[in-house]
This record gives sequence, structure tokens and C-alpha cells, in this order.
Amino acid sequence: MGDRDAGLRSKSAQSLSLGFSEPAGETHAGLTRPSCSRVLSQYERGTEIRNVRQLSLVSEEELSAIADEMGIAQLDPSWIGASVVLRGIPDFSHIPPSSRLQNHAGTTLTIDMQNRPCHLPVAEIRVDHPNEAKGFKAAAWGRRGVTGWVEREGQLSVGDQLRLHIPDQRAWLEQS
Repeated sequence: MGDRDAGLRSKSAQSLSLGFSEPAGETHAGLTRPSCSRVLSQYERGTEIRNVRQLSLVSEEELSAIADEMGIAQLDPSWIGASVVLRGIPDFSHIPPSSRLQNHAGTTLTIDMQNRPCHLPVAEIRVDHPNEAKGFKAAAWGRRGVTGWVEREGQLSVGDQLRLHIPDQRAWLEQS
């Protein structure tokens, strides 16, 4: 869980109680959010829009690959503001938008899109790795995880097995 006013670092938790506008106390909680640079082609900055970026989900495997490329032993997920850390889903950052992750109790997260690397984690990483932090953005390209939102409320706990549901559709092809 993260508190942006205190910095980007998130805090580890054994479980999250997820409501439609939660996790409570998380930087990105809420049903709506002000629009940002990611959607400037659609909205003026600060326009209230649906919040599909409630959670930042990352994979252990991709964090390890980023750390290797940066030349550090490990990349702590808290340094990049991660809400949920998963393992065992290959090429996790590239799962399609609208994919679902669901635990045994039915708690369901819907994937919005890939979370592109930004400059904000660099300051957090610099605290522990002053010389290597600048390499984060390039190393994290295509491996920064995804953002998502709560589709079905419930509890999500460390050790939960999540089932991945991929939308059933062919890849979109731009026709000219």
C-alpha cells in the first residue's frame, strides 16, 4: 500500500481488503481520479475520470530481470509503489487489457493496461542504490507490470493463488 504524500514507497501487507474504491489508504484508491499525462489526448489534465489505476501489479520474475539489468541484487517492489506482487505468469506486463485475476474466494481484479516506467521510482531507488537508480526507466521498459481495478470486492492475501482469465478475442489489426 502506498501513500504518495509520504513518497512513492509502498508498505508491505499480509492482506488487502479490496472494495470497489479501495484499497483504503492507498494512493490510487477511489472510484474516480483526476486525469494525468497518460490521457492528455482524451482529457484536459485534472478532468475527473473513472479510476482504472487503483492497483499496481508486478511480477517477481520481471522485478528480477529489471534488477539484473540495473546491476543490483534485487528491486524491492515497495520502491516502485507496487500494490500486488505475483509470480508464475510469464511475460506478465504484456497480459491483455481486460484480463481478470481471481482468487479462490472470487475477489477479482481487472487489468487496465501496462504500467509504463516513469521517473518517480528513481528517487526511491536512489536511497538504496545511488549509482544504479538512473538505469531504472530503461531497464523497466516492458516489465513494469500492469495497473488494474477491483471488479469484485473481497480479501486478497499473500499466498493466494490467482487464476488468470484472458479475454477471448483475436488481436486487433489496424487496417489502412
